[in-house]
Amino acid sequence: MFKCSACKVQACNNGLEKTPKNCASTEDMTEVMECYSSDENYNFAQVAGMIAAKSDLTRIEETMLFAEINGYRKLGIAFCISLSKEAEVIDRIFQHNGFQTVSVMCKAGGLSKELIGMKKSPKPMCNPIAQAKLFNKAGTDLNIIIGLCIGHDSLFIKYSEAPITVLAVKDRVLAHNPLGAVYLADTFYKSKLFPPKEK
Repeated sequence: MFKCSACKVQACNNGLEKTPKNCASTEDMTEVMECYSSDENYNFAQVAGMIAAKSDLTRIEETMLFAEINGYRKLGIAFCISLSKEAEVIDRIFQHNGFQTVSVMCKAGGLSKELIGMKKSPKPMCNPIAQAKLFNKAGTDLNIIIGLCIGHDSLFIKYSEAPITVLAVKDRVLAHNPLGAVYLADTFYKSKLFPPKEK
């Protein structure tokens, strides 16, 4: 079982010949290397590598640069209703920089929550499958997730035909910065993240 998150050696990143036990780098990478030989994967990885080497860009700027280099002109913005204001600004930024945008909110279709076995509510269910299918119909080149709920993002990814990137994830408690919980793990948040185990 691989546990790269606990590795202190990081032989794969440091060019070391001796690798720790159960190292992912000891696996045969032949099939993986073949995947990179396809034009689409090769170009994707190359552009991603170029952008990763830059450290002075915001995620929005990285997204636009990635789209520009790949020739993506029509961008799909899949957003959660709780991030409507942010989505509006992001949409304006993309349009100002020459991109065509299509945006679909999570409540598209206004379907009842009864459809998924939940209690009837005046508020409709989130509909990530509709978001993806509407983008497919519109022929978007790249779809961008802004704050879709966990699980809804997975359904959106499953049904989207265009490549996807994530611009923001939702975390209502930490101002949409889920890593804040990691940075606070040794402070007052410790008891929530590492609750005492029952004996």
